[in-house]
Amino acid sequence: MSASETSAVPFVHETAFGIWFLRTHTWEHHVLRVAINDLKRLIDTPLPEAPVIADVGCGQGISFRLLAEAFRPGRIVGIDYHEPSLELAAEAARKCKAGKAGVGEIEVLHGDCAHLTLPDASVDIVFCHQTFHHLVEQARALAEFRRVLKPGGVLLFAESTDAYIRSWVIRLLFRHPMQVQKSADGYLEMIRQAGFSFGPQNISLPYLWWSRAADFGLLERLGLHRPQPGKRRETLVNVAARKAA
Repeated sequence: MSASETSAVPFVHETAFGIWFLRTHTWEHHVLRVAINDLKRLIDTPLPEAPVIADVGCGQGISFRLLAEAFRPGRIVGIDYHEPSLELAAEAARKCKAGKAGVGEIEVLHGDCAHLTLPDASVDIVFCHQTFHHLVEQARALAEFRRVLKPGGVLLFAESTDAYIRSWVIRLLFRHPMQVQKSADGYLEMIRQAGFSFGPQNISLPYLWWSRAADFGLLERLGLHRPQPGKRRETLVNVAARKAA
């Protein structure tokens, strides 16, 4: 039975392995930390001091400390639909504030990315990391991201493409709505059509070892294969997109 048959929100439940993986060292240091550093580099206009960040699909809150260190926000609002993960996110928020990582307030909300409860124009940054490929109502979620952003606000979007999500190892270990998966170009066009602006300088196409499900980059490390941009199927796309006027 699909989640959409048991809930008003179209939702594909993650596997037990997937939920466990999201609290591992590999996830925090080789996936999340690397993405945040890359996204910060892609922002080419000044951010306000102590920005308000909406962490959409915050999961277990592993991102809170990293976002606090990167952006020194005045407030982080973590939003997720998976309630057991939110309980861990609330604990992560308490630890982050106790550790004085550079954040004024962290709030954790149960919610759906396609129907955010945040007011219009209330946040400076929407951080959407490895969340979008879980969402069924993607166009509606992007409209919500744009709605809650202040004029000139930034969408920090980091996503795995269909080339990775459809690989055998990901299909085996995780669960995703396969009908909505897109290529890097597909995601970029969707974001542009939703009313966001960005240029080539705001886009990154990482080709990290963990995203190469065929061999996890082993052949490249051995010097036997060096796939080049434009001659490979991109597995990841990062973009810092501004809310267009």
